[in-house]
Amino acid sequence: MADLHDLTALEQGALVARGEVSSLELTEHYLERAARLDDVGAFVVLTPEVARAQARAADTRDPAGPLHGVPTAVKDLNLTAGVPTRFGSAAFADFVPDVSDGVVLSLEAAGLPMLGKTSTPELGSPCYTEPEGAPAAVTPWDRTRMAGGSSGGAAAAVAAGIVPAAQGSDGGGSIRIPASCCGLVGLKPSRGRISGFPAYGDPVGLATAGSIARTVRDAAALLDVMAGHRVGDPSWAPPPSESFLAACDRDPGRLRIARFITPVISAPATDSSGSGVGTPVDDEVVTAYEDASRLLETLGHEVVDVPVPLPPEAVPVFETCWSVLTALSPVPPERQHLLRPLTRWLADRGHAVTAPEFGLAIGAMRRHAAAAIAALAAYDAVLTPTLARVPLPVGALRDDADPARDFENQKAFTPWTSAWNVTGLPAISLPLHWTQGPTPLPVGVMLAGRQAGEAGLLALAAQVEAAAPWHDRRPPGW
Repeated sequence: MADLHDLTALEQGALVARGEVSSLELTEHYLERAARLDDVGAFVVLTPEVARAQARAADTRDPAGPLHGVPTAVKDLNLTAGVPTRFGSAAFADFVPDVSDGVVLSLEAAGLPMLGKTSTPELGSPCYTEPEGAPAAVTPWDRTRMAGGSSGGAAAAVAAGIVPAAQGSDGGGSIRIPASCCGLVGLKPSRGRISGFPAYGDPVGLATAGSIARTVRDAAALLDVMAGHRVGDPSWAPPPSESFLAACDRDPGRLRIARFITPVISAPATDSSGSGVGTPVDDEVVTAYEDASRLLETLGHEVVDVPVPLPPEAVPVFETCWSVLTALSPVPPERQHLLRPLTRWLADRGHAVTAPEFGLAIGAMRRHAAAAIAALAAYDAVLTPTLARVPLPVGALRDDADPARDFENQKAFTPWTSAWNVTGLPAISLPLHWTQGPTPLPVGVMLAGRQAGEAGLLALAAQVEAAAPWHDRRPPGW
């Protein structure tokens, strides 16, 4: 008989619904694993008593959905009442919020006990998770290599079997990057699909919460839990006609799928020998992309090469907005000195932008987004790689002595993901490829969908998973 953690999140939820296991039993199972197996830098705070209380409450209620009673975790960027929420930063080391945000409230209402807070880099900015004073989040497939960021702790927890599924957030790829590094499904939903209540801290519209899971159906079910608007939201995506989980069970039909592998962002980087190079794309990444293209064709879809839909001019516009968002972080003046060099460098860039320049940048970004969406309007989905490289060694991108170089290294590692934050289109990373050799490493490929088109994207992703399943892959230490 399979261990509980071998089952999908939905299978675990079905056991709870049938009374074959209680939420408390399931929670104790994962708390024991979290205490014993977290050598991957997954958690910065464990909340066993909170988890047990929530599990006991779940066991007294009628099921609120297919994930009722299934344990999960919350990213350290999400306000969680009564629980330390440090935003990955020493500047917030003693911060305990008295309110929870909309994502946390949705998870609680759906009966998902919270095991703790997952690791994130400072303010969720870098694409690696190496927070000050805490272990780096690493991929369970090779614990010397990064889990990615900024939802690196969440991905490490799911990939190591410490939680069955977890919430993440994504402002430039922060769900899809760690999903690729950890061999998982990472779903960034459409802009406005999930409420930003109560902070509404991203006036640009780049960031959203989303799902990290081992299967497409688990990711869809978690999106069903988090999706929906709250009173006061400035805007929201139109409600779906069916649940996102139900969308996974329908035939997507024959689709026209655009593809491109040319990096959206071209930037200098540093290769393993230390010499400056352009934006390198690993051979394994190319193989994953080409294999995915052939798989889509065997499934009956038309795959068409297209030009990069965003021009080079969109990159500095994104950087301006990203820098200003960093500068808007509410770090008390007396704690500014505790920020990491990269954060201070980005914040300084942001503070140098005038209000009119910021307004012009937002307008320019929206025009670039509109042009890209129009250019892709004839297609049902878009295929690209997720990352340009296989998971890199811990510290390979970080450069505290030269934050500008650090930022360029990150751009070269993630030259496609931010395009879908700019456009607001849904995007999903799928673990379709592993490298060869004694230590196989996961390599994700990415599919983007139409505006507010998560249902169609999930139907396609589920079809791909059925044709090339990955759920039974287990990393060392599972």
